[in-house]
Amino acid sequence: MNPKVDFFFEDAGQWQEEFKALRTIALSTELVEDLKWGCPCYTFEGKNIFLIHGFKEYCAFLFFKGALMKDPDHILIRQTENVQAARQVRFTDVQQINDLKEILRSYMFEAVEIEESGVKVDMKKTKEFEMPEEFQNKLEQDPALKEAFESLTPGRQRAYLLHFSSAKQSKTREARIEKNIPQILTGKGLND
Repeated sequence: MNPKVDFFFEDAGQWQEEFKALRTIALSTELVEDLKWGCPCYTFEGKNIFLIHGFKEYCAFLFFKGALMKDPDHILIRQTENVQAARQVRFTDVQQINDLKEILRSYMFEAVEIEESGVKVDMKKTKEFEMPEEFQNKLEQDPALKEAFESLTPGRQRAYLLHFSSAKQSKTREARIEKNIPQILTGKGLND
């Protein structure tokens, strides 16, 4: 147990009982408990294996390389179509957690084996993401914007492309692009 993570379990609100059950299972693996992104994260030799997090409708284990896991029990869920590597196991009550306890432990050990093997998730390249026509036009018209965008990390580029292209109407895409140009020009990501 890492004391700096305790607050998460003490102030967990609706998922407090479930979070404590998940923590008990996680700590039985001898992984190192840490706090990352405001959530309990379990690591092996400094590498992230899974974390515990909660949402309005469910709480979950999130396996960072879940896309590489075998999932014989069909419990891993891809959060959205844009999530490439991570997979969740979702819960809505303690009984579900207790029923899956041994399966969860086996999934945790598989996740550690995957990390130890060094295998990586084959991620989609940034250029494979949809480039909204409105943004492409802006990049062609403004060389400084194009250079600034290309200087961003691939993750920041993808975040912008997903944000821009998720708007259904051209007018909305244009508004989003205009709003974010100053941030792109200063080298910041969408959520920086």
